[in-house]
Amino acid sequence: MAVYRRSRRHRFFLVLLALTSVTVLTLDYRGGGDGALESVRQTARDALAPLQSGAEWALSPIIGFFGAIGDFGDLRSENAQLRRQLDAARADAIRGADADRERERLLQLQGLDYAGGLDSVAARVISTAPTNFRLTITIDRGTDARVDVGMPVVTAAGLVGRVTEVSKARSTVLLITDPQSNVGVRLANSGEPGVVRGGGTRNPLALDLIGTEVPVEVGEPVVTSGLERGLYPAQVPVGRVRSTSAAPGALQKEVLVDPSVDLIRLEFVRVLLWTPSP
Repeated sequence: MAVYRRSRRHRFFLVLLALTSVTVLTLDYRGGGDGALESVRQTARDALAPLQSGAEWALSPIIGFFGAIGDFGDLRSENAQLRRQLDAARADAIRGADADRERERLLQLQGLDYAGGLDSVAARVISTAPTNFRLTITIDRGTDARVDVGMPVVTAAGLVGRVTEVSKARSTVLLITDPQSNVGVRLANSGEPGVVRGGGTRNPLALDLIGTEVPVEVGEPVVTSGLERGLYPAQVPVGRVRSTSAAPGALQKEVLVDPSVDLIRLEFVRVLLWTPSP
């Protein structure tokens, strides 16, 4: 019941305020600014001042609430726009960093000091073989770019492999780490020839045909031999000796070689337009 009486009192207060405001407006409209009527208007204004202040105080939270709703909508729209701009800036920064890295890799491919002036074609790696049984990559160059089966594939660091299949716009490259790969090589210090064979992903290459009497040093460079009818031109870097040992009574040393190229993270390569002699 107390709530009901309070509600009626508030309604009476608002109705009285409205009627009084109408009366003042009527007096303002009809009055000439002096005389008895002006005195009545002044008295009414003074009497209504506390009521108007109370009404403004009572209504200010409501007015502020609806104003805040409008401001909140504007802020939310601005925040959404700022988020979009920030996301776009982050994406541009990432693309820019990736473009800089790719440009650096391509520039590295320009200077193949070991290639001896051989013509070559730059290519992007577009896929890799999914298993350890066939270690290949696919590049985005083919016969339209003069690429042919048997051509060596390299990076600035050294030998990647050779082309085994080719179409107009694609080529398959057998990596030197594939178990079916064999590369004729030479030890850089002694000049001793041998053959490295693939040992699978993340495994070193095995260097065969090195006699036990041949001195081999850990870290020694290994390059392609370029012997007649070899699959690769001479002096292309292949890797460095990781370890060497000789079992008692063995006819050759056991030599392991780390490839000079990171074959796991290939992005760009260069195909040497060179084919082995028949």
